[in-house]
Amino acid sequence: MRQLFSWQLSVLLVIAMAAGAQVPNSNQNEQSPGSPPEDSVTPPGAGATATATTPATSTPSVTVTGKVPRNEPTLPKLAPDKFTECYGTNNINGSASVGLLGSSEAAINWEGVLICQAELARDTRIVIAKCINRDGKSAPPVAIQACTELLDRKLLEGHDRFYPFVNRAMAYYAQGDKPHALDDYNTAVKMAPKNAKPYYYRGVFYAAQTDVDAALRDFDTALSIDPKLVSALRQRAIIYLSQTNLDAALADFSEAVRLQPKTAALWSDRGHLRILTRDYDGALKDEAEAIRLDPKLARAYFLRGAALGDMGNSSNAVRDIRTAVDLDPSLDRYISTMGKTASIALPPL
Repeated sequence: MRQLFSWQLSVLLVIAMAAGAQVPNSNQNEQSPGSPPEDSVTPPGAGATATATTPATSTPSVTVTGKVPRNEPTLPKLAPDKFTECYGTNNINGSASVGLLGSSEAAINWEGVLICQAELARDTRIVIAKCINRDGKSAPPVAIQACTELLDRKLLEGHDRFYPFVNRAMAYYAQGDKPHALDDYNTAVKMAPKNAKPYYYRGVFYAAQTDVDAALRDFDTALSIDPKLVSALRQRAIIYLSQTNLDAALADFSEAVRLQPKTAALWSDRGHLRILTRDYDGALKDEAEAIRLDPKLARAYFLRGAALGDMGNSSNAVRDIRTAVDLDPSLDRYISTMGKTASIALPPL
């Protein structure tokens, strides 16, 4: 989601020219626009086969806009009577035959029925995968169509129906249709009012619109339901940061680290906050732990370099910043140089 807190940290780095140390030059300090939730929502048992044997009442029709890429395969049609038709086709004229135990049963082509079941299961899996869009390869119109199919055919019942609503909301947002996205998020919340995740995802949506009050309410509600929802703790901490409520932000980041101590990004996030509070020793420890957990986490090197620069350790600061930019060249935009002096802006969370 978009960073909601603008903070510039200038660090004077006296570059040792004899050592040949160079800091990449850039005057670009813009940050990328906000985005909806990064990860898709997977319902329980999504990998299992879901079947629908009776017609289901459809939800209101949805107009899907946007062009589907030519290489996107056609989505299977999940007709509610597909299995019934297949079963009838393989029931040989309703005739009777004598079974092995002497009982009379309809002469059914069981091999054909099994093929029907396999085809229906395959098509259902394809539609579920397109709706979940875990790999991010489904174009928004395809994801919307797939989620709508799941909802129309009622392949998920009860509170689990909020999952396709949330994923469809993400797809709507991805193609710029915010009103439909919010409608689906609201429906998901109404459908599963005791589940933390719909509130969390709607909170992320509100935060991306810079409606921080609405976002904070949803994150508070999500955490009241599930205090261990680390993603909500992190997003709430970012909002607290935007409100300069640094103590509350630190408390949420610390709780997130406690709950997921092996997640490098969380340590780096807390280190980011500690730089803002001038707790450089704490920042160095947090970024060092992040690097230990994930030696390729570029922002951890960058933030450690920023902390070292403010502490006057220029040579090590330059080393870390160069490593960060080597790992992620986009970080170059947060550095501007003038002669032997470099000014650094902290990248957004």
